[in-house]
Amino acid sequence: MQTPTAEYRKTDFRRPKELFKGLDAGVYALIGMYKRRSTTASKLLVEAERIDDLAPQYKDLANHQLQQRLFELREKFRRGMRDETDALLHSLAAIREAADRQIGLRPFVVQLMGALALYRGYLAEMATGEGKTLTACLTGVLWAWSRKPCHVITVNDYLVQRDADWLGPVYRFCGVRVGVVTALMPPDERRKGYACDITYATSKEVVADFLRDCLKVMSIRNPTRRLIRSLLARSNVETAGDLVMRGLHSAIVDEADSVLIDEAVTPLIIATLRPNDTLREAVLKAHEISLPFEPTVDYTVNLRYKEVELTSAGREKLERLCAQLPGLWRGPLRRSELIKQALTAREFYHQGKQYVVLDGKVVIVDEFTGRQMPQRTWREGMHQAIEAKEGLPLTDPNETIARISFQRYFRLYRRLAGMTGTASEAAGEFWQIYGLPVVQIPTNKPCIRARYPDRVFGHEEEEWTAVVEEIERLHAIGRPVLVGTRSVIASELLAQRLDARGLPFKVLNAVRHQEEAVVVALAGEKGHITIATNMAGRGTDIKLGAGVAAMGGLHVIATERHESGRVDRQLFGRCARQGDPGSAQAFVSVEDELLRRYLPGPMQRQLAAAVRAGLPGADKLAHVAFAHAQRTAQRIAFKMRKNVLRTDDWLDESLSFATSETGG
Repeated sequence: MQTPTAEYRKTDFRRPKELFKGLDAGVYALIGMYKRRSTTASKLLVEAERIDDLAPQYKDLANHQLQQRLFELREKFRRGMRDETDALLHSLAAIREAADRQIGLRPFVVQLMGALALYRGYLAEMATGEGKTLTACLTGVLWAWSRKPCHVITVNDYLVQRDADWLGPVYRFCGVRVGVVTALMPPDERRKGYACDITYATSKEVVADFLRDCLKVMSIRNPTRRLIRSLLARSNVETAGDLVMRGLHSAIVDEADSVLIDEAVTPLIIATLRPNDTLREAVLKAHEISLPFEPTVDYTVNLRYKEVELTSAGREKLERLCAQLPGLWRGPLRRSELIKQALTAREFYHQGKQYVVLDGKVVIVDEFTGRQMPQRTWREGMHQAIEAKEGLPLTDPNETIARISFQRYFRLYRRLAGMTGTASEAAGEFWQIYGLPVVQIPTNKPCIRARYPDRVFGHEEEEWTAVVEEIERLHAIGRPVLVGTRSVIASELLAQRLDARGLPFKVLNAVRHQEEAVVVALAGEKGHITIATNMAGRGTDIKLGAGVAAMGGLHVIATERHESGRVDRQLFGRCARQGDPGSAQAFVSVEDELLRRYLPGPMQRQLAAAVRAGLPGADKLAHVAFAHAQRTAQRIAFKMRKNVLRTDDWLDESLSFATSETGG
């Protein structure tokens, strides 16, 4: 392994920098605003055009000559460049030519801008369909040339494998080894994936592997050491061969808002099964006792914070039902918490939304991606409470042995960059937490997406009827339609309605996901109807079939607003890509979950009355209400993310096995 430079050694034991507070935070925010200034993109454009001007120097080279030139540039990066600008521009020009020859795609000038932004540690906001995957490849080659670990993080295993396979020829031509790490890989395969110069993986996999490696090297004070294997060898630690990662150095995060913002609401936890018969018996008994409890009479429900509180009548009923029970049921606080957990499982965890039942097991569904998470469970008895509700055998509970927040983990990388189509709304948080300034990259071709006004309905049934009628109308003229739903159950109910009308369709959700690549590939063909959860909201490139552009392109229908407007924009971004035509529209109702959870009761009633009466301006009022609900939801989510960070800081300061030292 290459000997680190003096500068590299100094940062070997780097811990995440503390976040600024008070006046310092205000000054730091101003610095971020300066870095996000509009002239940044202009400077990137000038450099990208200089790269474009270098194209003739590489276009006429034979393959072996081009490869030889790439290897010469690679050596400059490995030795560490002093005057990097000239070598950087020539390197990107040569990699661009290699991409054109190996996979038949020549990066546009705007993609070169994006690659420069990533290399310099920015978060590049590139509109959907602008080729972010290829952009990351350009920077990935440069960072992988340093021989330091480089991770490309994306949102699901499907994209991990797809991107690595697709870009593999480019990487190999440039002298870079590419590997993948996916959820079902055994340790030996993971080790091979991380041993490559560049590794594609999801955030959940890299963070989990990081924690598992930390647990194996508890005797080493800081697990973020990059040259971990040589350190272990010098320390005679026998676990060296068991580690899977080479360390942390560089990371490019695709769909950065999803990975760094949405998924950061909860930390990643490593747990081990601990048999606990007492807890299992208590959960079963709590479910049995909770059956006669009635909402509003015995308990109240807080939709916004997903909390249940017992009423005075409920507390009396609980005391009466537990009067003859022994042990922990005699403690008022303990029995109250057990019953509230059972009621929370009933009210807020629904099959087809938060989870699915497969082969007799409760499998969590990721709210942001719509995908199964078979290796994850809810904590503190909630998973067992849901199993009891579903009448399934109760599994043993988990005991936490290591935890880390996504915010803390990604701040451990020495070099971090990201890209997404929807970053502007969270630009302040990206800078405050991760030190990532957002720069907006222009589109290669003008976007000609037609964005129709939302259709607002007074009742949910009216909304679904209108959605089916609109699908039927578009199908009759041959236009392909992509319908986005927020949950598995909503996608299945819509499928039943279309089936009753005799309409052909494909469904993509956490249950029906085996043919994802085929479904996505055909979604833009003439007359195709595709129903999808958020699985089709990110990273999927839907190509238009013959003659579809002349009809207006792909039409996207959103059947409900999400808690984040960024997720809505991602869904609409499935159409009208790279200059293709397309259109999008949302169908919403005043009974949607977003309004029920985040809009105050009086406003809900006034809005419902206005919409159902067909009053003038009701649609505009609904638009304001949904925007208010989304802002409220994001504000609460931001507070939750800050609380996760505070917990990390508390552990770091208070416990000898804090996250920064052992990954715990």
